[in-house]
Amino acid sequence: MMESDLGVRIGLEIHVPIKTEQKLFCDCPTNYYETREPNVNVCPVCTGMPGSKPYPINQKALDSAVVIARLLECEMVKENIYVKRKHYDYPDLPSGYQRTSEPLGENGRLGEVGIWELHMEEDPGRYDLSTGRVDYNRSGVALVEIVTAPDMNSPQEARSFLRELMNLLKYTGRIIDVGGVLRADVNISLAGGSRVEIKNVNSVRGAYKAIKYEIIRQNNMRKRGSEVRQETREFNEKSMITMPLRIKETADDYRYIPDPDIPPLLFKEEFIYSIKLPETPQTIRKRFMEEYGIPEKYAKTLTRDKELSDFYQEVSVLEVDPKTAAVWICGEVLRQLNYRSINLSDSKLEPRMLVELINLVKKQTITEETGKKLLERVIDSGENPQRVVKEESLGRVSGVDVLDEVVDKVIGDNPNPVDAYRNGKKEILNYLMGQVMKEMKHRADADVVIKLLREKIR
Repeated sequence: MMESDLGVRIGLEIHVPIKTEQKLFCDCPTNYYETREPNVNVCPVCTGMPGSKPYPINQKALDSAVVIARLLECEMVKENIYVKRKHYDYPDLPSGYQRTSEPLGENGRLGEVGIWELHMEEDPGRYDLSTGRVDYNRSGVALVEIVTAPDMNSPQEARSFLRELMNLLKYTGRIIDVGGVLRADVNISLAGGSRVEIKNVNSVRGAYKAIKYEIIRQNNMRKRGSEVRQETREFNEKSMITMPLRIKETADDYRYIPDPDIPPLLFKEEFIYSIKLPETPQTIRKRFMEEYGIPEKYAKTLTRDKELSDFYQEVSVLEVDPKTAAVWICGEVLRQLNYRSINLSDSKLEPRMLVELINLVKKQTITEETGKKLLERVIDSGENPQRVVKEESLGRVSGVDVLDEVVDKVIGDNPNPVDAYRNGKKEILNYLMGQVMKEMKHRADADVVIKLLREKIR
């Protein structure tokens, strides 16, 4: 049964750390993801010591939240935005409450998904369930929380939305972009059933798997005549299932109160619109098409990842045809990266290396097949393509005297395919050409090879 037949409704609460040098309410550093030793980036404020008072709210974090809200087309809330204390007891929350703002932006949209609200809050610490130890290096780091409307109706839609959102946020340059930064709470219900929240899903793939499992679980309960309760569940990344955590809390359970140590925020129009917005994937896509004349399909591929987009921009300003560069990056480069399951930054490919390789092919110094093989090599080694071609004699071979002998050998070694070609199966010529290329280690001039083959096996 399709998700559309079950009346599936999915909403997301996405938490992403904002890139700042200091935490939200103190001046402790925020590089918790680089710090091996626990509990060193801490102070009385971010560890909730009695009598400690928060510093004024981090201005850079505020600026970043405004930028993200505007990119999500939110209506900005301009005054009386209180920072509240959200009370709950958990080892990673030393003060017993989490500071979280009222919405800074509301009624936004990204694609087909509505954005109910966007607010800021401070990150808890890291609690290791297996050891019972807590690391507070992360405690107090600024987070932006984005709450969507339940406008997604399948795991695929939720996955696509999360990918688009995270790509947009990376383009802002205002989030901490390291592995596992995404934390999402997934709210899901089937028609007529209660809403179930799945806490702390840590990846796009995890969200997809959690939603798929939860749809099956809730549907099976409905088939058995059981009631789906409103509850909070957790997602086990290893077993790919959700498990009961607690009965779902309401806002009253958190006992929200305005933090008496933090005055309410007031955003003036001139402040909101004085912050310059970055280019988005959509605006860069349009610019690539207009500036470099590349087709839309390549522009979409190049802008689906900021790292790839930046790489193409670096390549395109060098001495290379931008259209050809787009074809190579969207084709061979991505194919090699996907085969290795790595990102561009994990490879040793530099923009100038790719430009040299493309121009070697364009000038017919090497064949395209040699170029592909060479790309496969330099991605791993970082070698200079021109030096490799020269030192290993990989240049294109177009001399008839050399190729004539190889073509004769291939014809002699393949009597059946040759007969098939003579009997009308013209596509066999591609096989024979492939055999010549194999003998020549892909250095043969394809046009010369085809001409010789046709002359010799008419």
